[in-house]
This record gives sequence, structure tokens and C-alpha cells, in this order.
Amino acid sequence: MEPEEEPGGAAVREVYEEAGVKGKLGRLLGIFENQDRKHRTYVYVLTVTEILEDWEDSVNIGRKREWFKVEDAIKVLQCHKPVHAEYLEKLKLGCSPANGDSTVPSLPDNNALLVTAAQTSGVPPSIR
Repeated sequence: MEPEEEPGGAAVREVYEEAGVKGKLGRLLGIFENQDRKHRTYVYVLTVTEILEDWEDSVNIGRKREWFKVEDAIKVLQCHKPVHAEYLEKLKLGCSPANGDSTVPSLPDNNALLVTAAQTSGVPPSIR
């Protein structure tokens, strides 16, 4: 997140910059904290309204975009970003992601959601 940026705004900006996708920010699915890495991640649903053929990261660094069903995303993330896989597992199970303070509704079995996240790092939660 940029200074003075709200989590939802950061999520919309990041998905545009990194995946070349524009959309309408939906509900907050959960807030996950990793005390070891001092990260707080906000996970949202994004309703896609536009998919760009080329975007800055695809042109400059060759970034690719790929779509997954939640189950498939979990399998891929388990190999590369296991903490993020845990977030999706918790969302899928409808478990509470953050210190028992919030609840997350269960996701449908056959859904294909684009989930985007805004992450803060290195800042104590009391300051964020």
C-alpha cells in the first residue's frame, strides 16, 4: 500500500498494475495477519469489467495473467506461496481469518473468483 492509501484502493490499483484487469471492488473477504513477517493482507472479491490485452507489467517485465478456480489456485499457491494458499483455504472453509474478530462466509463450490489483496508490511498493527 502506498502512504495514505486505503486497502480497497490499493487492491484495485495492484490488480490493474499486475494483472491488467479493471473491475468493481466487491466485499472484503477477510483480513489475514502474519505476525512473523509483520504483514496484514486484505482480501477482496473483484468483479471484472475489463481485461486489458497489454498492460504496463506485461510489456515491461513480461508478466503473464492466468485464471484459476479457487481449488486450483490453492494447489498452485501451496507450491509457491503457501501462506496465500492458507488464506484461500480459510476462506473456502468459511473460517475466521483474523484473531477470531471477523467471520468469512463460505464460498460456493463451483466458483471462479478473482481475489485481490492489498498488503501492508513492516508496520505494527497499532500504527496501520
